[in-house]
Amino acid sequence: MFTGIVEAVGTILAITPKGEDVTIKVDAGKLDMSDVHLGDSIATNGVCLTVVAFDQRSYRADLSLETLKRTGFSQYQVGESVNLEKAMLPSTRFGGHIVSGHIDDVGVIIDRQPVGRAMEYWIEVPSHLARYIAEKGSVTIDGISLTVNDVRKNAFKITIVPHTSQETTVNSFVVGRKVNLEVDVIARYLERLITGKAEEEATPVSRVTMDLLQKNGFA
Repeated sequence: MFTGIVEAVGTILAITPKGEDVTIKVDAGKLDMSDVHLGDSIATNGVCLTVVAFDQRSYRADLSLETLKRTGFSQYQVGESVNLEKAMLPSTRFGGHIVSGHIDDVGVIIDRQPVGRAMEYWIEVPSHLARYIAEKGSVTIDGISLTVNDVRKNAFKITIVPHTSQETTVNSFVVGRKVNLEVDVIARYLERLITGKAEEEATPVSRVTMDLLQKNGFA
């Protein structure tokens, strides 16, 4: 589990194909690696990856075919900058929102405009994700917890303040760039609870059997 508050910006040092999967090596930048262990999770551009090897300055992680299909990693190159966050602790200050590190799909930046010292971006999302995006709700973009400021059909607007630009990869966001999206996990589960109940009520299963009728003298 993560918060979407980026701790450091890292750099992809190597991408090694292994069949249909790949292993990546990431320079951890200023990320504190002193308490990292094998099997720990590190969100890398929003993707929850498991550490399979590490040293004081870097770590390696395996990316499955599913991860490559669902995220922007299929297009990343050596030298790509990535946002990093270690899994949260029970004592961690919860500054963002609940982030699982499970990417839903990829969005595309379609507009970029300066507003004062901030920068506004419009991001187009796949139609199947649009219903989870709500004005003033939360969304994770490349591992960054952000607030949705406007919604129009299959697109939404975010506003990036200078501090976020300085501490993350946002400065590389240009029109046409693809970004990893994770919608609010609460919205996903709420939809499942509602639609699941509706399906159950629509097709009720009768508990009345012939055996029950006979035992109670009705047949």
